[in-house]
Amino acid sequence: MIDRNRVLTLESLPGIERDRTSELDQVGRSIEGKRGIELLTSLKRERLDHGPYKGVTLFEAANRIMSDLVILKGIRWLLENKTFPFDAYTVEFGNENRNGFDIRAEQDGRTLVGEAFNVAPSFYPVKRRHAARKLEKDGGEADLRIILVNNDARTKSMKLKGACDIQYFAVDMVSGVVEPCGP
Repeated sequence: MIDRNRVLTLESLPGIERDRTSELDQVGRSIEGKRGIELLTSLKRERLDHGPYKGVTLFEAANRIMSDLVILKGIRWLLENKTFPFDAYTVEFGNENRNGFDIRAEQDGRTLVGEAFNVAPSFYPVKRRHAARKLEKDGGEADLRIILVNNDARTKSMKLKGACDIQYFAVDMVSGVVEPCGP
């Protein structure tokens, strides 16, 4: 059975976005006033007792939350702009692995699979290669393959590129504006 909190439609998105972001202003309170080794240890070792990812470290929560935001903002844009012929996208938040891909859509005999991530420019090439290989290897049955990534992952000299049949979308984390980028 599909968990309805992971099926994004234009109708479901506002509530899901509200639920996923309602506690974000509390994230980081556990490190207030800490510096140096104490700060670094807290980031990497102390488990959170609040926010959308209780029980993981702030470092882990930040990675998951930022990728979730790429998914939410990216899928909203895809739906609003009718970029693909799908009315709903099933997504995986955090580090779930229920469907094999972060994003999946099926409608009228067509299938889309995709990966999404939020990464620093220094790690972007590695993460992009990994996601593209996964889509090329495991997404062969899909009609469409996409990668959503935070738009500040690439420097001015970098281009979003990869296999010619994977479509890339750069998501602005503040405005929600998405830039489709060809191979």
